[in-house]
Amino acid sequence: MAARPTKVFLVDDSAVVRQVLHALLDSEPDLQVIGSASDPIFAMQKMASDWPDVIVLDIEMPRMDGLTFLRKLMAERPTPVVICSSLAGSGTQTAMQALAAGAVEIITKPTMGVKGFLQESAEQLRAAVRAAAHSRPRASNTSHAAVPAAPTAMAKTTERIIAIGASTGGTQAIEHVLVALPRVCPGIVIVQHMPAQFTASLAQRLNALCRIEVREACDGDRVLPGLALIAPGGRHMQLCRSGAFYKVQVLDGPPVNRHRPSVDVLFRSVARFAGRNATGVILTGMGDDGARGLREMVDAGAETIAQDEATCVVFGMPKEAIRLGAARSVLPLGRISAALQHSA
Repeated sequence: MAARPTKVFLVDDSAVVRQVLHALLDSEPDLQVIGSASDPIFAMQKMASDWPDVIVLDIEMPRMDGLTFLRKLMAERPTPVVICSSLAGSGTQTAMQALAAGAVEIITKPTMGVKGFLQESAEQLRAAVRAAAHSRPRASNTSHAAVPAAPTAMAKTTERIIAIGASTGGTQAIEHVLVALPRVCPGIVIVQHMPAQFTASLAQRLNALCRIEVREACDGDRVLPGLALIAPGGRHMQLCRSGAFYKVQVLDGPPVNRHRPSVDVLFRSVARFAGRNATGVILTGMGDDGARGLREMVDAGAETIAQDEATCVVFGMPKEAIRLGAARSVLPLGRISAALQHSA
């Protein structure tokens, strides 16, 4: 028996955009556009009788904007959402707010020539909807419970390193881990699959939320206690040694496992230069990037953690790491921060 097609609902105030999206998506045998609406109020009324698997959502609309609707949706009935908007450009505050609120994918429409752009980006749109259909979104945590104050202690040596890799759903997962860490903790290096410009905004947002410092990595940055460095979108990041200290190299190169930055590139360098002094964490994400690198970390004596299936938005990367025997521990998202503090 053939699999049921993914049911898609379109929410956009432009009739032309709705028409084009409908034609591009409904032409695929595995995708079925079950309806559309010009704003979220109409959308809720129409979707009540036949709830979609994926919602394609604009931001700027009458009566209720897309971000407000997205937050309401995730609080009341979490559903995979692909943002398709001219306001959600790379690195914009709107884009970061959408990801933080639970959007799975973002497609940035131009302000002019939208119809032509959508037709040229047909495969990107279809891929985004298919990826979203395999995700399990959860409500974003917009108010963080207070965490106990960090004990007064001397900072650990930079010999200890934490390496984190994530993809789909990772912005929320990384936030959940980092906000619970005390100011005194090992240096952290992170790869989150994101385009250029998005990672700088992500780092700024996390820096405002966390007690540790979070910033986008620059080539040659030292890895220091209480500092998290996020690989820039569109560039690889790897760990290296400089005398007695760790630092990062940010470099160009071809995509690895279809990604740049790649989690495997980071994890393999951590295995080589930090070995048993490292802890590797693989979080929610589609595909298998990072699984083999995490296996190399295990072989080098590192502690490793994979996020469990129940708390993943997409149980792809952690599942593959577990299959390869790369995860010494499999933990729910809520227990990973405590495990990192224990291992430090």
